Amino acid sequence: MRTVIRSEKTRRYLLAALRVVAVAAAYYGAARLGLLRQLTVHGAVVTPLWPPTGIALGCLLWLGARVWPGIALGSLMVVTTLSGTARPAGVIIVAASTLAPLCAYLMLRRAGFRAELDRLRDGIVLVFLGGMLPMVISASAGTGMLVADGKLPFGDFWSAWAAWWAGDAMGVLMVTPVLLVLRRARMPRLTDRWAEAGALSAVAVAGAVVATQSTLSMIYLVFPILIWAALRFQLAGTAPCALLVSVLAVLAGTDGAGPFREHTIVEVMISLTVLNGAVALTALLLAAVVTEQHNVRRRIEHACEELAEVVDQLAPGRSATAWPSRAQDERRDR
Repeated sequence: MRTVIRSEKTRRYLLAALRVVAVAAAYYGAARLGLLRQLTVHGAVVTPLWPPTGIALGCLLWLGARVWPGIALGSLMVVTTLSGTARPAGVIIVAASTLAPLCAYLMLRRAGFRAELDRLRDGIVLVFLGGMLPMVISASAGTGMLVADGKLPFGDFWSAWAAWWAGDAMGVLMVTPVLLVLRRARMPRLTDRWAEAGALSAVAVAGAVVATQSTLSMIYLVFPILIWAALRFQLAGTAPCALLVSVLAVLAGTDGAGPFREHTIVEVMISLTVLNGAVALTALLLAAVVTEQHNVRRRIEHACEELAEVVDQLAPGRSATAWPSRAQDERRDR
C-alpha cells in the first residue's frame, strides 16, 4: 500500500514539474518571438506586443496558480539572455513579471471570470483586470530598474513606462484569448462550416495585409472582418483574427511601412497601442455579446420545449400546435 501511495505521489510531482518546465519553455519561446520586433524608446528596449504575458496568464487560467514557478523560470531565462547575468535589477524584473500575471489571475478569479468568455462581463473583466490594471506592476518595476541603473533618464520615465505597459497589456489581450480557444479545441467534423471558415481566413489575411501595408490609411478594413468573425464564429473566429492583425501591424510599424511610414518611434508605439487596443476590445466584447445571446436563446428554446412537454401532458395533442418547433419556424422563414 505504501509503495502505491509513494508511486502516486511521485507521479504527481513529476507531472507538476513537467508542467512548470513546459510553461517556462512556452514563456521563453514567446519572448524570443517578441524580441524579433523591438523598438528603443528613449534608450529603453520595448516591444509593441509582448506575447509572454499572454502566455503566462493563459497558462495560469488553464493549469492553475501552481505553475507560477514556470513563469518565474521563463522570465529569468529571458533576463539572463538579454543581460548575460542575473543582476539584482534583473531579479526584481523577474519578480514583477511573475507577480503581474499572477495578480491578474487572482483578480479574474475573484471577479468570477469564466474562461469560456461567453458573457459580456467576462470580456470586460479580461480587458481591465486581466490586462490593463495588473500590467502596471511589471511596467513600473521594469522602467524603475532602468532609471535606477542609469540606463534611462528620469525625464523619459513615463514615455518608456507607457511603452512597456502597452506591450505587456496587448500581450494579454491578443494572446490569452487564443489560448482559451485552444483549450476548447476539438476534432473537426464534416458538419462544420468549412467553406465559410476558409473564406473568412482568406479575407482576414488579405484584408490585414492591405490594411497594414497600404499607405492610404485603410486600417479600418479590419473591423468588418472582426464583426464577421464574431457573428459567425464567436471567440474562435475573432481571437485568431485579432492576433493576425496585431502581428502584421507590429511588423509594419517596426519596418516603418504602410500607415506608419515617416513616423517617429514614439508615434509608432502610440499608433500600435491604439490600434491593438481597439482591435482587442472589438474582438473580445463583440464575441462575448454574440455568445451570450446565443446561450440565452438556447436556454429559452430549452424552456419552451419543457413547457411544451408539460402542456402535452395536461392537454395531449395540443402542444405541437401551441408551441411550434424551431424547425417549423425555419421552414416558415424560408
